[in-house]
Amino acid sequence: MTATYTFDVFTSLDGFGAHTGDWGGYWGKQGPELLEHRRQLYARKQRMVFGANTYRAHAQMLAAGSPPSEALDAWVTLMREMPATVISSTLREPLDWPDATVVSGDIVDIVARLKEESDVPLRSHGSLSVNRVLMAAGLVDRVQVTLFPVITGQTGADPVFHGGADFDLELLRARTLDGHTQELIYRPVPHA
Repeated sequence: MTATYTFDVFTSLDGFGAHTGDWGGYWGKQGPELLEHRRQLYARKQRMVFGANTYRAHAQMLAAGSPPSEALDAWVTLMREMPATVISSTLREPLDWPDATVVSGDIVDIVARLKEESDVPLRSHGSLSVNRVLMAAGLVDRVQVTLFPVITGQTGADPVFHGGADFDLELLRARTLDGHTQELIYRPVPHA
């Protein structure tokens, strides 16, 4: 049986995964329903998959001894406790992550093998360039978009799908959190 792979991404309405402005985390739109939903989602057994840049960003943000912040929300703490595969040709073990393994090589081959061998679902939060490659290779089963109600035309950073392939999206589930944030789960199908 093949494990399901979910590309889990936060975005502004205009398609940016981050910002350089003074919005704060979650673009200042987090609420108790969103945070509890994320906690429940990450309480399930899963294996995380990260590219080197996203791993570095997460590890720095969550480093032991860092001052308390919203980065340490309950769901993020659960994510850090999950087993993780970090795809990198530059990082070496041991990593500052409790159960992380570094694997180098072709991203597509690595994730195809993980999907075949894993007895738990695979999930990647962020890792935009890695996930664009995996989508083009047909390895992403679900795209879980958390859409924050903001437009970051001046401060947007990290365009989520920039340079990626064309896809039709089959909506599998939609949910409104805290009355304003949308969670949309799609099955991506290459556009013919």
